[in-house]
Amino acid sequence: MSILVRQLGRVGYQETLAAMQRFTSERGAATMDEIWLLEHDPVFTLGLNADPRHVISAGNIPVAKVDRGGQVTYHGPGQLVAYTLLDLPRRQLGVRALVTALEAAIIATLAGYGISAASKPKAPGVYVEGAKIGSLGLRVRRNCSYHGLALNVDMDLEPFSRINPCGYAGLAVTDIARLGGPSSLEQVGRDLETRLLAALGG
Repeated sequence: MSILVRQLGRVGYQETLAAMQRFTSERGAATMDEIWLLEHDPVFTLGLNADPRHVISAGNIPVAKVDRGGQVTYHGPGQLVAYTLLDLPRRQLGVRALVTALEAAIIATLAGYGISAASKPKAPGVYVEGAKIGSLGLRVRRNCSYHGLALNVDMDLEPFSRINPCGYAGLAVTDIARLGGPSSLEQVGRDLETRLLAALGG
């Protein structure tokens, strides 16, 4: 049950979303699961049930309505995104178990940098002393998942002040570099890849 990991670099959001949707629609029983590691150009994304009022002032950053769960979030340079394109029955995973596995992979990655983080049962994601450092949003179609997680590595956090992150007004946001960890997306990508493969049985 190997997982193919693709390093996509910095890519546009809409083209990547279309690629995930196409991959999920066309995959069959023998299609290998994949993880895409990448970085996006600046964009706010609104989940299926997101309230547009949580976008306070988008300014020059585009807003995209997308087909994942969750509210509004921001993607931009310096943030590591991992899209998990998985056949859930094959991996014997339900949605809740997948969320837990993704959160555990982030927490384990941060622990390797001496950063103590935790999840919140009623607010998916990963937090360090109340500040959000990792976000999750998933879609499951034909028993297969896409979208995934975003981990703040070394980024301009100002755009988060233009929204209510994940629907929470005033939610503090942080990143790995501010907490004394590495600022390299390549290093964090390698470390997160290792933890994801361990958590997902890849």
